[in-house]
Amino acid sequence: MSLTIRGSVRARGTTPSCNGIFCRIVYLPRNIIGGFSRVLGRRNQYQPPNLQLQHSQPQQPLVVPEEWAFLASFEQQYGITHPFFYACSFMEALKIAEDEHKFMFMYLHSPEHPFTPSFCSGTLCSELVVQFLDANFVCWGAIANKGEGLQMAATLQPASFPFCAVIAPAAGNSIAVLQQMEGPVDPAELVEILQRTMEEQGSAFSSTRGREEEQMRARIKEEEEKLRADRQLREEQEAAYFAALNIDQEKERLRNARAQKPVEASNKANYEKPRQMPTEKQLGKTRQASSIREAQYKETATQGKDTPQATQILIRFPSGERREHSFSCTDKILSIYRYIDSLGLPGLGNYRLISSFPRRVYGVDQMGMTLKDAGLHPRASLFLELL
Repeated sequence: MSLTIRGSVRARGTTPSCNGIFCRIVYLPRNIIGGFSRVLGRRNQYQPPNLQLQHSQPQQPLVVPEEWAFLASFEQQYGITHPFFYACSFMEALKIAEDEHKFMFMYLHSPEHPFTPSFCSGTLCSELVVQFLDANFVCWGAIANKGEGLQMAATLQPASFPFCAVIAPAAGNSIAVLQQMEGPVDPAELVEILQRTMEEQGSAFSSTRGREEEQMRARIKEEEEKLRADRQLREEQEAAYFAALNIDQEKERLRNARAQKPVEASNKANYEKPRQMPTEKQLGKTRQASSIREAQYKETATQGKDTPQATQILIRFPSGERREHSFSCTDKILSIYRYIDSLGLPGLGNYRLISSFPRRVYGVDQMGMTLKDAGLHPRASLFLELL
């Protein structure tokens, strides 16, 4: 955005002209940024308060809301033929201008200034200016020594009145002053200045808004692609887990089938032999084996409970043995190593854990990661590799 002087309005006789056409960034006070009030309606909904006193009975002092003060004062002195000034806060008018893709025309009214009456009646209320502003701008006005008008006067620091400015929203808590006019201007000259401002600044602001929208679309597309990649990775991990689980279950089924044949043959031989009463030692071994199987069954049943925070880890050992255990998704990789060490399996020594698809090593550097952060939630298959 250019910060150079765009030009100046030439003086007509002894009538002062505006100081110049320029663009600058102005940071707004916090009380203006936070001072939102309700939009009170458009001109056809505006009913100015009756300021005429009736002689028949005394009237109470009239209290006019800040948003209405400018319109009430202006229309009382200059009538209702004027540009449509929004009766709302500055920030609400700026938001309306942004939504309608228009610039804001701001007028700070100084009733006591000697140039004010001629400017209001001769320029601001002329049919040419009214039609042009209503068609191309969102207009907002305020009294220069009250409320938000006083705040904007302190922010923009006009050197003279009447004071008009063309405003556009800028990044952060700031506005762009595209045009600033101080002193009286005739209707044709005012329309010419505003027309030139629209032509010079409109394309620049349109291109800036287009770049911002393009950057926003790029960020949204990047987020969508990241979500798709994460979802695809989870699906691949689940597919690999179930494939490994099916293979291990099939191997277990074949081992059980091979082991079942000698047991059936032995049972058949024992059935054919004369039945003998078991000894106390045999009964003790039977009870012990039953207790072990019952404990294993309870452990397996407990591990099989699936909760939203549970993570099922299937561990395959070099010997072909597999173990499946349930962890919390907030447990660390170290918890898996501690579980393997607690099994007391012989011949392990130094080892590390590896996921087959996608291949990833969970060694010493990853022991502090949670299972969820490591991509092992809600289920995963790991291979124990000896070092």
